[in-house]
Amino acid sequence: MEHCSGNIEKILVSPEEIEKRVRELGQEITEAYQGKKLVIACILRGSLVFTADLIRHIDRPLILDTMVISSYGASTKSSGVVKINKDLETDIDGKHVLIVEDIVDTGLTINYLMKLLGARNPASVKVCSFLDKPSRREMEATIDFTGFVIPDEFVIGYGLDFIQEYRNYPAVAVLKPDVY
Repeated sequence: MEHCSGNIEKILVSPEEIEKRVRELGQEITEAYQGKKLVIACILRGSLVFTADLIRHIDRPLILDTMVISSYGASTKSSGVVKINKDLETDIDGKHVLIVEDIVDTGLTINYLMKLLGARNPASVKVCSFLDKPSRREMEATIDFTGFVIPDEFVIGYGLDFIQEYRNYPAVAVLKPDVY
């Protein structure tokens, strides 16, 4: 990832830490959903890398579906307006839904998704977020499975981007301020 390294100010979470925690989350989710019909709702594009790794550590049958939403555009801060670009294709009536997000910060997007999916009569709706940034909360947000709690810094890597770049960086990192 040499093409990215020159723009990195610091690493917050190493690839080794990510691998270990994703494995642990997979085990926690496996235990929590024993005997239940589980639908993983991967929120694209940011959680794609996380979801792909996570589901390989969930030792039970599951249905994988995706949603495409946006609330950032080309900014480093959420606009507060959630736009659904692609909805789930799976009927979640009576099923247990686990929303897999890359990051929860303001809480606006996850609360919107919880209400939207909750209105479709699922057995339950829970959240697994790779990153949690509680210092940016504008409204309460319940995260049932959390990868890492991070400070209020704009991060990239492991699926997270800046203007669609850096998603392939293997760690969670902070860009140098002059980059954005």
